[in-house]
Amino acid sequence: MTGAAPLIYVIAGEASGDALGAGMMAAISEQTAGQAAFAGIGGPLMAEQGLASLFPMDDLAVMGLAEVLPRLPDLLKRMKEARTDILAKRPQVLVTIDSPDFCFRVAKKVKAARPDLPIVHYVAPTVWAWRPGRARAVARFLDHLLCLYPFEPPYFEAEGLAATFVGHPIAECPATQPGAEASASAFRARLGLAPDDQVLAVLPGSRSGELDRHLDVFGETLTRLWADGWRGRIVVPTLTRHLDRIRAATAEWPGSAVAVTGDADKWGAFAAAAEQGGALAASGTVTLELAAAGVPSLIAYRVSGLSAAIAKRMIRVPHVGLVNILMKREVMPEFLQENCRADLLAPALSGLLSSADVRGAQQSDCRAAMALLRAPEGSPAQSAARTVTRLLPAI
Repeated sequence: MTGAAPLIYVIAGEASGDALGAGMMAAISEQTAGQAAFAGIGGPLMAEQGLASLFPMDDLAVMGLAEVLPRLPDLLKRMKEARTDILAKRPQVLVTIDSPDFCFRVAKKVKAARPDLPIVHYVAPTVWAWRPGRARAVARFLDHLLCLYPFEPPYFEAEGLAATFVGHPIAECPATQPGAEASASAFRARLGLAPDDQVLAVLPGSRSGELDRHLDVFGETLTRLWADGWRGRIVVPTLTRHLDRIRAATAEWPGSAVAVTGDADKWGAFAAAAEQGGALAASGTVTLELAAAGVPSLIAYRVSGLSAAIAKRMIRVPHVGLVNILMKREVMPEFLQENCRADLLAPALSGLLSSADVRGAQQSDCRAAMALLRAPEGSPAQSAARTVTRLLPAI
C-alpha cells in the first residue's frame, strides 16, 4: 500500500463493544501493516490499540428508561460532539459497534451530512426476534453490517443492505481453548472440592430486576432439589456490584452455596460444572457462555406481566435461548414466565444432574452450536477487519 494513512473512526458504547472494537482494530493494524489510523470513542481495550477516546466511553453506558431520562441532555450533547468530531476529522470509514440507541442516531446524522462516507455497524439488531421493520430502517443509513450469527445476513440483504457473518467471539472464549480441564482442577482446589463432587452453577441474572424476579424461585428450586437427595456444591458466579445481595440471598439456600466474581472463577466454575454437573441460568448471553463451556443447562426467565404481554405480541422466534435458536430446537430446556416455577424446575434439574446420557446429549448439541458460530475464515476480529479494510482507499 502507498499514500497517506487512512483514518477509521470507531465508536463503542459499552464494555462488550470495547472488546469487539479492540480485536477488530488489532486485526486492521495487522492487515494494513500498521498504516491505518484510528479515532473515535472507546474504552481501555481500544485505548491499548491506539485510540484516544473523544470522551470517556462510560458516559454512554446507561441502560433502561429510568437511567436514560436523567442523562438525556448529556447523551444528546455527546451525540452532537461525536457527529461534529467525525465530520471534522473526515475519516475514510465510520465503524459503530452495538449500542444502537447512540450509534444509530449518530450514524443517521453523519450519513445525511456525508452521504459518501461508508458506515459499518458491528453487531446486527435482533430483527429476527422482534421489530423486523428495523432492517429496512437501518438500511437507509448503513452501508455494511457485521453479523455475529449466521442466520442474520438474509434479513438485511433483503432490504438491500450488505451484511457479512463474521463469527461470534464466544466461539473463541477460554472454555473452548486448550487448558479448560486445568481451569476446572484449579477451581476445585480453590473451593476445596473433591474431583467427583458435582458442581451446579446458578446464574439468576446480571441486572437488579432479574435478581428481583429469580432469586426466590431459584432458591426454592434448590431447596426442593436438596430435599430430594441431591448433594453437590452450588456456585453462583456474579458481578462484584451484586455480591453482597447474592451472599445474603444464598445464605438461605442449602448446601453452603458460594458466590464468586471475576472471569477466572466464572470460567473455572463452568469448567467444573461441565465435568459432571450443570447449570440453572436466567436467559441471556450467559447461556451461550455455558454452551461454549459445555455445561448442561436449564434456562429460566420471568418478566413483568406487562412486558410479557408486549413480548407475546412482538417476539417472532419460538425459543429465547440462543443455542436453541441456532439449533432450531430446544437443546437447553426453557422454563419461561408462568413455567418458571420451582415445582417444574426442580424435577427437570434433578433429571439433568442424575443422567450422564442427558448431559452428554446436550453437550454434543452445544458443540454443534459453537461450530455454527465460528468465523468462516480466521477469527471473528479478522473477518470484521477484512470487511472494513476493503472499504479503505489504497495506502
